Amino acid sequence: MTTRQTHRRSALALSLACALLLPLAAHAQDDARERQLEQRVAQLEQQLNELKAMIQAQKAAPAQPAAPAVPAQAVAAAPAPAAPVFSSAPGVSVALHGFISASAFSQNKSFTYGNGQNALFPIPDSKGSLSGVDVRNTRFWLDFKGAQFAGNWSGGGRIEMDFFGGFNGTGPYSQQQATPRLRQAYMDLTNPESGTTVRIGQQWDLMFPIDNSPTSLAHIAFPLGFGSGYGGWRFPGVVVMQDLNHGSAGPQWRLDVGAFEGSWNGPGNNVNYLTAGSAGFRPQVEARLHVQDKNWLAYFTAHYSKVDLRGVGGTAPTPIRSDIKSTGYQIGGQWKPGPWTFKGLVYTGNGLGQVFGAMSQFGDISERGGFVQAGYGFTPNWSLYAFYAYAKPDADDVIAWMGHGSTGLLRNRQTALSLQYSAGAYDLSAEWMYDKLDSTSDGTDRKTTSGNQLSLNALYRF
Repeated sequence: MTTRQTHRRSALALSLACALLLPLAAHAQDDARERQLEQRVAQLEQQLNELKAMIQAQKAAPAQPAAPAVPAQAVAAAPAPAAPVFSSAPGVSVALHGFISASAFSQNKSFTYGNGQNALFPIPDSKGSLSGVDVRNTRFWLDFKGAQFAGNWSGGGRIEMDFFGGFNGTGPYSQQQATPRLRQAYMDLTNPESGTTVRIGQQWDLMFPIDNSPTSLAHIAFPLGFGSGYGGWRFPGVVVMQDLNHGSAGPQWRLDVGAFEGSWNGPGNNVNYLTAGSAGFRPQVEARLHVQDKNWLAYFTAHYSKVDLRGVGGTAPTPIRSDIKSTGYQIGGQWKPGPWTFKGLVYTGNGLGQVFGAMSQFGDISERGGFVQAGYGFTPNWSLYAFYAYAKPDADDVIAWMGHGSTGLLRNRQTALSLQYSAGAYDLSAEWMYDKLDSTSDGTDRKTTSGNQLSLNALYRF
């Protein structure tokens, strides 16, 4: 066989082998491509499901008020994040919000519940002026959204802290080392189909006007008029919020019903659940009917609890009577016609010391009071606010319970004026607060103590 014939046969064999192997190689490549395509499709489906869950949760989550007592254009209603700051689990977004607050103040009396940013009404017989710079209003919180529960229910929550937990000791540097304080820590279960939200954990009770607190840059954690014109406090509890005309146009109606941990000022150890309010596990029960439209809102709130003054075990000595029925009713609202803003509420009740009523006096004390505030925006940046609050516990009840929870505070009137400048994330203000308090130390003699506070305030929100 010649060399040429050998080459021809080798080339023919190689051609036949290639013809047989090419389909097999192409089939293997097709299988690999199909597996890659299936994996990519699965990844895209997972990402799409996570995105849908996140969007559904953000739409379903109720508006979460961020900082009561701060102007609406500042932080009273923190905006929802356009995108998650970070994600703690698939479909769960975590957003960090808060504000930095600073107040330079001067006052001519010592105040309750403290001086600076938590000053509200003067301490009887206090003397001497004082001044300083206070940053304890500074606050931050984490909002969680997007967790899936069951069926149409999704979840979320909030952890919120400020720096009114006291100071780090009593030494020369303690005033500059404020202690963090847990404000709220709750979880939400939300059903967007029925308009239902269940909130579990420490939160504001329904007596506090969370959507209607007075505007101030100096008094945020302890708002103007707090404890001497309205009350409310944060308790562990459960609140069910139900939209009454879910999905309809026009004013939106909502009914809130809550049960909160009992509370009272003794007997027993207030730190270890051995107070009168904890005896027999008698919760505070509250309900609130809320309606809101584009430029106004209104609400009615009722409160009830029964306090056993014998404490846990029923052996503590009781002053005057062994139990107290705590009741409260309030009606309030807000209206924003054009550049104006009007806020206010009136209340009446009995035994409301546990929710900052009666100027934090505990006993079978009936009272009434309220507040009004008017604001006017001259320009998109400049606004002026005028405020007045009034609280009148029954004088006979206050005197009867002196030494048993009452401190002899009979009547309070508070006035405040604030000029505010807002631009972007910044707010600046000059505020004057004047308070006039009637009191008695022996049940017979009466005295009036007045106090002033001037403050320059700055706030940056994020």
